[in-house]
Amino acid sequence: MLHVDPIFAATSAAPPSLAAGGEAVPPPFTVVRVFTETRFDSWLALGLVVAAGLYLYGVHRLRLRGDRWPVARTVAFLGPGLGGIASVTVSGLHAYDTVLLSVHMVQHMVLSMIAPIFLALGAPVTLALRTLPVRPRKRLLAIVHSRIARIYSFPLVAFAIFVVNPFALYFTDLYHFTLQHEWAHELVHAHFIMTGCVFFWPLVGLDPLPGRWPYPARALLMVLSVPFHTVLGLTIMQSTTLFGGDWYPSLHLSWSDPWNDQVVAGGVLWAGGEFVSVTMLAVLVLQWIRQSEREARRTDRELDRQEARQRAAESAA
Repeated sequence: MLHVDPIFAATSAAPPSLAAGGEAVPPPFTVVRVFTETRFDSWLALGLVVAAGLYLYGVHRLRLRGDRWPVARTVAFLGPGLGGIASVTVSGLHAYDTVLLSVHMVQHMVLSMIAPIFLALGAPVTLALRTLPVRPRKRLLAIVHSRIARIYSFPLVAFAIFVVNPFALYFTDLYHFTLQHEWAHELVHAHFIMTGCVFFWPLVGLDPLPGRWPYPARALLMVLSVPFHTVLGLTIMQSTTLFGGDWYPSLHLSWSDPWNDQVVAGGVLWAGGEFVSVTMLAVLVLQWIRQSEREARRTDRELDRQEARQRAAESAA
């Protein structure tokens, strides 16, 4: 008698499932499809193009009047900054972000931990302050030094938002809701970017922000964030329930097991979080050393000026 696996039969007989937005579930994930499934029709893609254009226009304005703008800042903002966002939202990864939890976690890492660091290193607020006319510049300064900006840029507040948000998303029904509605899933992407910017801008950003902590306190805060991703990643890997409820099993993917994919997703969050945190500590230490060198040179110049004035006074006497 021919034996048929009921699970295989149910999977094979299931009709084509739909992902968020009513789109058909994509074929098996491969590296090639990251390039072949690229799209440019999302509002996020339009926002990236506008942001890049405004930044380049500001750099062009500075060059026209003979001012220099560090090339490293431009490369950081356009490359790993905006380019990092595009690599996980405009590329073919977007076709799998509601199909594979592991792909969504890669997006989570890039949008909330990698891209915001380089956006902050690009110093777009400083660029705007140097190129805007007087009235818009005053408005921007008023926003930067407003009470709301002071609250959200305060390191402890930013740290709390950065830590609490993933737990509120993944351990409630909110994540399942974002899988069902494409607009909500893209809104989560924008939320990841804003959360990362709020946390990393006061730590490594070059823009003039109010109430910025000294480098030792920033490094301590970064160290405190390391266990957060470890705990979250291990919790996801060892969870006995599927994130998103019955969403992933309902897709009937013959080429992916939701349980195995969830373990991979937790590993991505764990390993990626520790790597970014260690890299961030290295960046903070490097900035700290450079600041100390600048302060030492400034002190030497002031001492030289005082000594010159003293010699001039003695000569006159």
